[in-house]
Formats: sequence, C-alpha cells, structure tokens
Amino acid sequence: MDLGQLGDVHERARENGARDGTPIVWSKRHGTDPWINLFFRADEIVSKQRTTWRRYAYALVVWLNFLEQRGRFWYEASKRDYTDFKHWRMADARNYWRVEGTSFDTDRAGLKRFYTWASGEYEVFNPIPSQSAQSGGGFGPGTGRRDPSRPAGAPRRQVKWLLRKAFEQWRDVGLRGYGFDGLRPVSQHGFNEDRNTAFVEGLWGTGLRLEEWASVLDVELPPTPVTSRYPKAWLSQACAKGRRYGRNYRIPRAVVKAVAGYTDSLEGSRAETIMRARRAGRYERVPGLVIVTGHNPRTRSLKVRTSHGSSATMSLDVLGPEERLRLFRETEDGLEPLAVWLSVDGMPHRAHSWENTFATANSRVAGAWARSRWPGVDDLEAEERERRAAQCPLWARPHMLRHSYALVWYSILSAVWEQRLRGFTEAEKHAFQEQFGDVWYQLATMLGHRNPQTTRDWYLAPFTALEIDYLMALVDGDQREAVDILLGRLAANSELVLSPVAADLGVLDHSGDDE
Repeated sequence: MDLGQLGDVHERARENGARDGTPIVWSKRHGTDPWINLFFRADEIVSKQRTTWRRYAYALVVWLNFLEQRGRFWYEASKRDYTDFKHWRMADARNYWRVEGTSFDTDRAGLKRFYTWASGEYEVFNPIPSQSAQSGGGFGPGTGRRDPSRPAGAPRRQVKWLLRKAFEQWRDVGLRGYGFDGLRPVSQHGFNEDRNTAFVEGLWGTGLRLEEWASVLDVELPPTPVTSRYPKAWLSQACAKGRRYGRNYRIPRAVVKAVAGYTDSLEGSRAETIMRARRAGRYERVPGLVIVTGHNPRTRSLKVRTSHGSSATMSLDVLGPEERLRLFRETEDGLEPLAVWLSVDGMPHRAHSWENTFATANSRVAGAWARSRWPGVDDLEAEERERRAAQCPLWARPHMLRHSYALVWYSILSAVWEQRLRGFTEAEKHAFQEQFGDVWYQLATMLGHRNPQTTRDWYLAPFTALEIDYLMALVDGDQREAVDILLGRLAANSELVLSPVAADLGVLDHSGDDE
C-alpha cells in the first residue's frame, strides 16, 4: 500500500476522528472502504485496546480476501459464505495456512462484532450465526449453551500452565542459549539475554498481562535495593485491560533484581542500546516526543515540558501504552526513554513485538530438543527437521505465564485459607468469608479481575475440586518444591500443564507411579 495515495495521513486522522493506532483496511482492487474503516471509530471499538483493534482488523482482512476471491462484497455475504469460510480456514486441504479452533474463534469474535455493528449502522445482513434471545436465553459461561458460530474445537478458553521447572527450562534453552544437557555453547553471545530473561520472569512473577508489563516505566518500578520480598507497584489505569481502573500489584524481589541488572548503567544491555540510539540520532526524530522533567511518586504524576516551553503535570493513569513510547528525559549524555523495555536499536519495545521473542524462543527450544533426541537431525531435509521439532512438548506463550501465576497462587492461598479457618464451624466460616472474602476473591484481586467468577471459570476450573488437605501437606515445606510436586501430580494425566522435558524421554513423569 502506497501511503502517498492517502495524502496527509495525520490530517485525515484529525478530520475523521481516528486515533493513534486506528487500523485502515485497504484493498488493492477496491481501495479503502469508508464503511468498513468507520467501524474502528465506533464508540464500542474506540474504547477497546490496540491489541483488540489489530485482532479485529486481521480477522476482517482474511474474511474480505476470502470474499473477494468469490467475487462478493462484505455486505453481500451469506451464512453459506461464513460456513465455507470456516471450513476453508480450518479444514480445507487446499489451504496450507489452516488454523486450530481457538485461532478461528478469534476470527469469529471479530467478524461477529463487525457485523453486529454494521447491521445496526447500515441495515446489512449479519451472516455470522447466533442464538436468538427467544430460543433459550443466550449462551456463555454458566448457561450450558454454546454459541453456534464457534468452532467445535474451541473450548471456552484453551488454558495451559507451566510448572516452574518447565518455565526455567524453557527460559534457559530458549532465551539464554543452553542445551537440554545444561551446557551453554561457547558461541552463545547472549545479547539482550538480560532483557528477555527479566521480562519473562516479570510475567511469571507478577501475573500481569503482556501489554501491562510491557508498558511499565522506570519511574513506576520499586526503588532498589528492596527489603520486602514482594514490593508493591501500581498498574496505570490507561495500561490495564479495559482501562477502567488502575490497581496495585506485587513484584517479587528476584524480578526487581533482574530488571535492575538489565537497566544497570554499567553492566546492563539497556545502556548499550541507548548509546547506540543516541549515536544514530534516533530519539530526536521521535514524532510527538515529550520531555519529562520530574516525577511525583505520591501523586503518581509526571511533570512535562510542553511544545510551547511551559510546564504541565500529567497523571500516569492517563498515559496509555502508545503515549509512553514518546516519554523521554534529558540527561548529561543525551535523551533517555522512560520505557523500561527497549529494542536492539534503543527504541521503546512495543508490546506486540514480544510475541516474536516468544516465537523465537519456542523455535530454539524445539530445535535443541530435536537435536538432543535425534543426533544428526540437522543433516535431514528441512521439512523433516521441522516435522520432528514440531513434536517438542515444551513451549510457552505470554498468557500461559499469567495462567501459571494464577495456579501457583491458587495452591498457596487454598492452603493458607484452610489453615486460617481450621477449627471454625461452617457458620463461622461462612461469616468470615462474607466479611473478608475467600480464596477466589483474593486471587481475583491479584489478577485484576473485578469478578471472582471470571477467575474460577476461565483460569482454574479444572483445579477447583483439589483436596485442601493434600495442598496443606505439600505447602508446609519449601514453597517452590511443594507447588511443583502438587502441580506435577496434576500434570501427570493432563495435557494442560506443561512439565519439564528430557531430550531422550519426552515429558518427565512427576506422578511417581510405576507403569
């Protein structure tokens, strides 16, 4: 797409109400369709996060390309078109880029949102099947009914967890260059290793979502050295999911130290990338650059210099992920970003770019696992190497670390809760829970869920029947070892919990059973 054909893009954005990051859907054959692009400026979409905009835009583009091959416009689509699209996307042998049910479920959600809006705005037919209110009162969690437009392979949520030892193995092999034998090749230079390790440790240790942790500024981190095991930090309202409220969260001391190592002005890789960006003059060319001259931790606000040279005070709670990329301070050595996480070129690292880091790490883990399991695999044809590497049982995605955080703390809180209420009658337990909440309330608070039912239904439903006495027996000892033993028992017969792997044996058996 030649942006020159659109004229002054920024002027167009100001005129039509688009915001920073608003998608523009463009067709080589038909150009832009104002009806489609208006969708991304609708009130119910503008309030969504940029990651949601991207997902919806991608789903629309794939759908529009499919319809274009059929010679149909989006407003001419029928239910048959949707059914055929679903088959092509998931099952058609002629499509080499088929997806699983969970990926198509994302497409479906975006298309359903678009056509719900378009049917009201333009009175076009909605081809995405849905259950009418008259036919049974809706569907979703707790109703026992399934949205008929969803693929059969897509459960309510494909939740998976990593044991701590499995996470450490994935981190060491995928991000630090170690082999499954625990040895590190001499050729491994480890550039950005401290950044990537600190980032994934933060996801595991804080339970924050990818964009939330990726958007943290250096002024929002606890000052070092820390004395508390879990110092408190504040998640900005504009960075939290939904942007409705900010909240406190805890950062493990080990994570604070890891981030401090990465940001160290002498030994951390962050300082090196900043010097590289300064030499190239990148910071001065940042569009809309904002100079920060002060920070008030008590009011959680920044003092900034405006384009007119005057000072203004901005609350951190109103600064979203994109705005934070433009925040810089002046130092004796030059400009410096307030963003903690920087790319190789010294520019603030965008949240979605971390997906590439995880993909690269997964590829390294799979390759190392295949080489350990089948010596000489590198001599095989590329297709065969990929087929064998694809069998690797160890991998990670950003949100899996949040799920794992939830499961670890569910185990700990369950044990603590049971001990706290030991000796209480049922009536006393109920009264205590009414006053102080229960495990689900505490865990929902830690995860930033407004409704504890969300935590129960979407994150930990398979584990709610766990015997508290069994938890108690395990958590009396060392926390990490105890929780890993507990989750290892559950992992033995579950495909949802990923365990450490041995190169020659596959998934390690934590069940302790002889078969």
